[in-house]
Formats: sequence, structure tokens, C-alpha cells
Amino acid sequence: MNTEPVKPFGFLLHEVARLVRSKIEARAGVHGLSEAQLRLLFRLWKEEGATQARLAQVLEVEPISISRLLDRMEQGGWIERRQDPNDRRVRMIFTTAQTKQIRGAVKDVASQVYEEALAGVSPATRDALFEGLEAMARNLSTGSAQSESCFNDQGPADHARASKVTVS
Repeated sequence: MNTEPVKPFGFLLHEVARLVRSKIEARAGVHGLSEAQLRLLFRLWKEEGATQARLAQVLEVEPISISRLLDRMEQGGWIERRQDPNDRRVRMIFTTAQTKQIRGAVKDVASQVYEEALAGVSPATRDALFEGLEAMARNLSTGSAQSESCFNDQGPADHARASKVTVS
């Protein structure tokens, strides 16, 4: 039986994610977007043309909530809905020219926040952290429809060469 005290891993992981999201929202809020809207845009920048159902799944919100969020964003000119050419019941979501104009600035803010979060963490520890988190994500998502939802275009070998955190 293991008698070592349990470290609050889940709590700490959640707290760091909350703090990162909060800092990004505070700094990128000059564009008038909420944290939920920014999360949606980050997903669309990775997966342009995603369906409403897919967005609800990866953002972990109910379909009615994603619909309301998309309504507000469409009214604000941030996204547009298009009918799927193969299934008229399905709506695909695309970013607009307005959204594309702020993409670089918002991603720069996110990169700055990530660098602040990792200040004082050695490159070797960063690599180990990324590799560990990626392995955990794969372990927990094996067999699920979201198995590749959190990975960017870099593989573990790319992380070893990168000294900065990238936002894809």
C-alpha cells in the first residue's frame, strides 16, 4: 500500500488552466471577447469549419449553450454559420475577416501568458512537462472521438527543439 501523501495534481492542473484562461481573457479582452468566445475562436483557428456539435463537444458545453454563444458571436461579426453541403441539417462554423484581423494579436497574448506561466522552468523540465501532459491526454482519450482534440502540430521531438511555447 502506498503511504506517500497524494499531491493535488488534478486541482493544480485545473487551477493553472483557470489562471491562464483568466490572464488571456484580461489581456485579449480589449477586443470585447469573453473567455468562452476566445476559447471558441482558438478552436476554430485550429479547426475551421467545425460543426456546432463538434464545438460543443470539444468545449464541453451543452448544444444549447454553444448555440447561444454562436448567436452572440455571429451578431458581433466574429463568425458565420454555413450549411454543410452534404447534410442541410448540419451547420459549419467559420471565422470572418474581422476575426482573422485579431488572430495574430490574440495568439501573441496567449504566447506571452504561457511564457509567463513557464518563467523559471528549465527547457528540459518544459519538455518533460509537455511530453507528460501529451501522454496523459493520449492515455485518457484513447478510443474517444476527442483523441486528437488537444494536440497541436508539434510532436514530442519538436518540443525538445523548441524553447518557446507556441500557440497553434
